[in-house]
Amino acid sequence: MHSHQPDGTEANGNIPLELDGFVGRRAELSGLARSLDTSRLVTVTGPGGIGKSRLAARVAGARCAPPDGVWRVELAAVRDPEFLDYAVVETLGLTDHTVRAPRETLLAHLTGRRLLLVLDGFEHLVDACAALVVDLLGQLPGLSVLAVGRRPLAVAGEQVLALGPLGEDEAVELFAERAGRQGVTAGDDPHVRELCRRLDGIPLAIELAAGRLGALAPAQLLERLDDRFRLLTGGGRDALPRHRTLRTAIGWSHELCTSEERLLWSRLSVFAGQFDLEAAEYVCSGGGLHSDDVLDVLSALLAQSVVAREETATGVRYRMLDTVRAYGAEWLEATGDAVRLRRRHRDWYVGLATWCELDWFSPRQNEVAARIEAELPNLRCALEYCLTEPDGAELGQHLAGSLWFCWVGCGRLSEGRHWLERSVELEPGHEQARLKALWVLGYVAILQGDTVPALAALQECREEAERSANPTAAAYAEHRTGCLALVSDDMPRAQALLGSSLARYQEIGELNSNVLMGQVELAMARAFLGDLPDAVRLCEDVRRVCEDHGERWARSYALYVLAYAAWSEGDAARARELLTDCLACAHAFHDLLGSVLSIELLALVTVTQGDAVEAAVLQGAAASLWPSVGLPLFGSAYYNAPHELCEATVRERLGDERYEEGVRQGRALGRDAAVCRALGRARPVDGLPAPRGSARPAEAGPGMQQPAASPTRKGGETAG
Repeated sequence: MHSHQPDGTEANGNIPLELDGFVGRRAELSGLARSLDTSRLVTVTGPGGIGKSRLAARVAGARCAPPDGVWRVELAAVRDPEFLDYAVVETLGLTDHTVRAPRETLLAHLTGRRLLLVLDGFEHLVDACAALVVDLLGQLPGLSVLAVGRRPLAVAGEQVLALGPLGEDEAVELFAERAGRQGVTAGDDPHVRELCRRLDGIPLAIELAAGRLGALAPAQLLERLDDRFRLLTGGGRDALPRHRTLRTAIGWSHELCTSEERLLWSRLSVFAGQFDLEAAEYVCSGGGLHSDDVLDVLSALLAQSVVAREETATGVRYRMLDTVRAYGAEWLEATGDAVRLRRRHRDWYVGLATWCELDWFSPRQNEVAARIEAELPNLRCALEYCLTEPDGAELGQHLAGSLWFCWVGCGRLSEGRHWLERSVELEPGHEQARLKALWVLGYVAILQGDTVPALAALQECREEAERSANPTAAAYAEHRTGCLALVSDDMPRAQALLGSSLARYQEIGELNSNVLMGQVELAMARAFLGDLPDAVRLCEDVRRVCEDHGERWARSYALYVLAYAAWSEGDAARARELLTDCLACAHAFHDLLGSVLSIELLALVTVTQGDAVEAAVLQGAAASLWPSVGLPLFGSAYYNAPHELCEATVRERLGDERYEEGVRQGRALGRDAAVCRALGRARPVDGLPAPRGSARPAEAGPGMQQPAASPTRKGGETAG
C-alpha cells in the first residue's frame, strides 16, 4: 500500500515511475540525474512549494533502480529527532523485536545492499539527519542518498542542487494544466503570464491561484494579487524574495477564503500527516464551525488546493502540504485556540486507540491493524502531548498501554518500549492506567529478550495490584510472569503461573486476545512436559473461541502448538497445513516472532516429509531472522529441541557441506522471500492487513516495530 502526497509523490516506500501532471523542469531533471550518477549524497534545496519533492520523485522513479530499490522516507510528520531512525526503519519494512537501537538495525540489514534512500522534508531535523547520513554512507558503500529540504545538510561530499522557480513558459503551462483540472480553459493570455510572473514561478503559489478559477477569472485574480503585493511590500517588486512571495501567495489565498474556510484551515494544522473526515469533524468543530458543516468547508478547501484528497487502503484520507499547514498553525496560535484544538486532537486519538483495542478482538482485527498503521503519526503526536503536559500522565499511560496490540501484535516492540518507559517514569497518574502500562512494558521486554527489566516491571505491577486490590492488573502481571518462565525453561513455574492467571481471568470475566494467548502459552508448557492431549485440548478451545470472534492473531499461535502436536504424533501433512495458515497470518500482521517460529517448525516438517535440502534452506532463512527477534529460540532447550533434531537429520542425509550450502541459501533470503519460500509460493503473500509499503526491497530482511493492551472490562480487549 502506498499513500500519495498532494504533489503526486508517495508518502513512503518505492518511488512511482509516473507522476501525473508533472510539468517542466527539463534542465533540472537532467541535472539532478547527472548528480546522482556522480555523487552518493545529493541534496535538493529550495523554499517550500518550489517543487523539490516532485522533482526528486520524478528523477528517482525514472532512474534505473539499484538492485534493492528506491525508498522514500517522508519526514514532515516526524517531529522528534529521536524518531528519525524509526521512520527510516519503518519505510524499509524492517521489523526488529530486540533491544538494539534502530540505527543498529539499519546498519545490520543494509550491509551488502545497494539502494537509493530519499529523505524528504528533513529541514526541521537537519542535525539528526546529517548525523544519520554520515553514519550510513560511511558504513554502507552500496547506499546513495537523495535528500530534499529547505537547506543543505552541510556534510562532506554533499552535492547541492538549489531549485529555483519555473521559467515563465513552464509556469504558464502548469497554470493551464491545473486550470484544466477545475474544468476551466486558461489560454496563454497576458493576464495569465503576468499572474505567473507576479507569483515568481513558484509551483505551489501557481496551483493555489489556479484553484481559484472556479470563482474568479485570471484578470480578477491578478487584480487581487496586485493589491496584496502592494499592501505588503509598498509596490516594490524587486523587494520580494521568493519565500515572501510564497507566503504572500498563501496569505492571499487565505484571505480569499470565507471565514469558515479560514477557521477550518487553521484547525486542520493540528493533524500530523493524513487524517480522515470523522477526525476532522470531531477535532475541528465547535466555536463557529458546526460538525455538520465540516464536510462542505473541507470540500471548498480541496477545490482550492489547500487540502489534498488521497485514496488509501483504509479509505479516503486528506493531507495538507507542510507549508500550508505551517501557515494555518500560525493562525491557530494567533486565535488563542491552539491548546483547545490540541486537546481535542489528543482526545480523539485516545478514543480511537481505545476503540481499536476493543475491536482487535473481533472480525475487524485486520482493519484495526491497517487503521492504526495509517494513524501512527497522529497517535505519536497524541502520546507526545500526553507525556509533556503537566496533567497528562494518566492519559499517556492509558494510551501507551492501550496500544499493546500495535506494539506486540503488529511488530513495533522498540517504539512501544519507548513510549511505555516514558509513561511509567511520570508521576503516578490514575492507578489503573499505570498498572496497565507496567504489565504491557513487561510483556514487550519479554518479547525483546530483556528479562531483568521485564521482571522488574511485572513485579512492581503485581505488588501494586495486590496492595490496591486490583484483580485485573494482578491477573495480567501473573500471566506475563508465567510467560517469562515459559521462555526461560522453567516449565513447572510457567504451568503454575499461567494456570492460576487463567483462573483469575475467568473469575473476573476477562476474555480477549491476551487471555487466549495465556491459554496457548499454557498449552505450550504442557506440550513440552509431554502432555500433548491436554495441549491439543487447550488450543482447540482457543481456536474455536477465536473463530467465533473472528480473532486471527492469537489463533495463529494456537495453530503453531497444534502443528507441533501433529508432528509429534506423526502427522506431518497436518502439521504443514496448520503451519502454513499460522505463518501467512503472522506475516500479514508483521509479527516476526510468530513468523520465525513457524519457519523453524516447517523446516522439521519438511525434512520429515523427505526434502532435506529444502529443510536446510528454511533453517538458514530462520537463522537470518532471529537476530531481529532476539536470542534464537529464546535460548530455550525446549524450543530448541525441534531445531536440533532437524539439523541432525539433515546433516545425516546430506552431509555437512551440502547442509551448510542450503543454510547459506536460506540466509540470503529476505523476510518476504523467506516467507514465500516457506509457504511454497513464488510471490509475496496477500493477507491482512496490507503490508507497510506495497513492496519491499527483495532482500530487505527484518526491521523494527512493536505491540500493547486494553482498558475496558468483560470482553473486548481489556487490560487492567
